[in-house]
This record gives sequence, C-alpha cells and structure tokens, in this order.
Amino acid sequence: MTQLTLAKPDHLGVLTKLVADFHAEEGITQSDETRAAAILPLLEGSPHGAIYLAGPARAPVGYVVLTFGWSLEFGGMDGFVDEIYIRPGVRGRGSGTEILASLPAQLAGFGLKAVHLEVDRDKETVRKLYEKMGFQARDRYMLMTRAL
Repeated sequence: MTQLTLAKPDHLGVLTKLVADFHAEEGITQSDETRAAAILPLLEGSPHGAIYLAGPARAPVGYVVLTFGWSLEFGGMDGFVDEIYIRPGVRGRGSGTEILASLPAQLAGFGLKAVHLEVDRDKETVRKLYEKMGFQARDRYMLMTRAL
C-alpha cells in the first residue's frame, strides 16, 4: 500500500522539486518562486487544501494536491485533485490507484461529499485509471478557466 503523508513546511524542498518535475513534463511554465509561494500555504495548514506525499516521506515517489470548495449540487464540501504525480521510474506499479482509492475514503470522514479531477482528453491510459477508480466524465459540463 502506498503510504500517504500530509506534507508539512519541512517538505517544501522535496515537494518543490517534484512539482517542478511534473510541471516540466506537462509543459507548465512557472518560476521556482511562484511555485514555492503556491505550495507553502498548503504546507502551513491553509484551509483551502492539502498536499500529501506518496511513499516514504523522506524519499517520496510522488504527491497529490487536493483543494477544497463548496458545492450546493453535491451538498457540501467538495475537493479537487489539482495535481497528482508519480515519478516516471515507479509508474505502473499501482501507486496512483492506491492513492485514488484511499484518499477519498479518508476525506469522506471529514465531510467531503465529492472529489473532482481533470484529465487531458488525449491521455487515454490515465483517463481509464480514473474511470476504474469511479470518476465519471460529466457530459453536460466541462471545466472552463479564466486566469486572473
């Protein structure tokens, strides 16, 4: 079972490197300062989200970022998997499946009513994993974004 550890401020260095690796893989351009400024409040206990390290906390194989919101449709607090990343060298061994199986169950105990995520339409393997874990595409809706 892939261990999940709630990340704390002393994990900033290892987390910043993992996030930078993920962003490079996804083509997300962001300065190290901006990245650290986005990560740190979540490590310091912000009520807006949390970051969990996957695997041993000293040498994690990945991470998952969950942010929180409120949904009238789902009847309360919901979560959004903002990022989930597993190092390329350890992919395909079930860590992602284990994270997606255990995290929602843990969070339901805190009153979470739904968990959402977005997936690149062209990444069929990842999409199939998410579907296997109970995530469903919502045909009537699509995520739209306006950067501020």
